[in-house]
Amino acid sequence: MTFRFNLKTFLYTTLITFLFAFLGGIITYLGMPSFDALAKPPLSPPSFLFPIVWTILYLLMSVGAAIVYDNEAAVSSKALFVYIFQLTLNFWWCVLFFGFRLYLVAFIWLVLLLITVLLMIIMFYRVKPIAGLIQLPYLLWLGFAAYLNLAIWIIN
Repeated sequence: MTFRFNLKTFLYTTLITFLFAFLGGIITYLGMPSFDALAKPPLSPPSFLFPIVWTILYLLMSVGAAIVYDNEAAVSSKALFVYIFQLTLNFWWCVLFFGFRLYLVAFIWLVLLLITVLLMIIMFYRVKPIAGLIQLPYLLWLGFAAYLNLAIWIIN
């Protein structure tokens, strides 16, 4: 079993991934004054940590998508569709949470995102195990984000 990684494909998937990240980042940035005013639950990380973590996660997503894109497996195109779908869900979570401040709706949306990312991980893993495994930090971070989101809704 060989490992193929194409830099051109990685740059392409990174461009697409970070386009979603940029758009979500704009919404998040605009909503930060309201977010900063909220009561936060225990274990809330400092605000400066979020962009660092998300940048790493988006890079891992891009690598996984590039690996899947460059493979001939029958499930590759379906896996990439789920990948784009989860990026779209992720963007709209930013809109719901930071834009509209609909914290309960955002939490429910985040549960849907978690399920979609789990499906994506399974599909990526079937194409190339490493592509799925490097998405696990994303899944864990989303689980932590779900805790924060639900707690923010409850205490605010």
